[in-house]
Amino acid sequence: MSTLTGSRWAGMAEPGRGSRRPPGFAGNVVTVARREARDAVTSRWFVLYTAAFAGLGLAVSFVSAAGSGGTGLSGYGRTTAGLVNLVLLVVPLMALTAGASSVASDRERGMLPYLLAQPVSRGEVLLGKYFGLALALAASMCLGLGVCAAVLAWKGHVTRPASLAWLLGLSTALALGMLSVGMLISVVARRASVAVGTAVFAWLVLVFVSDLGLMAGAITLRLRIEELFMLSLINPLQVFKMWSLYAADASLDVLGPAGLYATEELGRTLHAVFAGCLAAWAVVPMLAAAVVMSRRSPL
Repeated sequence: MSTLTGSRWAGMAEPGRGSRRPPGFAGNVVTVARREARDAVTSRWFVLYTAAFAGLGLAVSFVSAAGSGGTGLSGYGRTTAGLVNLVLLVVPLMALTAGASSVASDRERGMLPYLLAQPVSRGEVLLGKYFGLALALAASMCLGLGVCAAVLAWKGHVTRPASLAWLLGLSTALALGMLSVGMLISVVARRASVAVGTAVFAWLVLVFVSDLGLMAGAITLRLRIEELFMLSLINPLQVFKMWSLYAADASLDVLGPAGLYATEELGRTLHAVFAGCLAAWAVVPMLAAAVVMSRRSPL
């Protein structure tokens, strides 16, 4: 809490310095975000997730090369397709657990009341924590994918910067949505262990149960293609998968009738549809978290 108890905040309460204007909304958010990003980057999960992301990315490249009859590391264009599935598993887990432990851990340790005793509102604290963790997650993914791309280039294989940039951007968008859900869980839960457990359960539902439920519903309820596609848009992981394939100029018919319907009916508007879905996952849970936090005691 040194960031919040330093001269910037202490000076506001010192006598004789009333002429000094207190920091505004943006300044408070930035201050909290710096503290949260610093704590996240120096934590164990940041190092472990970054190392795991880079290591698994290189492993995916080896598998891709072996599948194509080659040896060693494959080119990054082929690796990107495998990294999409890797992102679907790792990034949501990173974001959900990071967000779930943010507010709940501060409340459990008694730090949240102390933080709110500073000249900062609850909304500013929530946004600051969100932006700080988002910055840490983006840094983790940049380091992981960057190490993977650097090793591929060092081995003399052709890399595709545009493909890497698209994957990084879409992964960040997915992480922002899942972080928002994690923040909502953290605000609702009283204990950090309960919040993290709920986040892991939500991850399992999104990764595994939703796909099985979608397939079972399509068979049992005999859903039409357009209904199947609309249900797919509810799951942010499905949106990320479809957007990644579409951004890579791959045909969505590999996803079945729903993907083929999306390509034929929506065409170029698919980018806007996918962007709107992921944006909704980033905004709506955060708004709900702000409402809940404004009405609950910090204790």
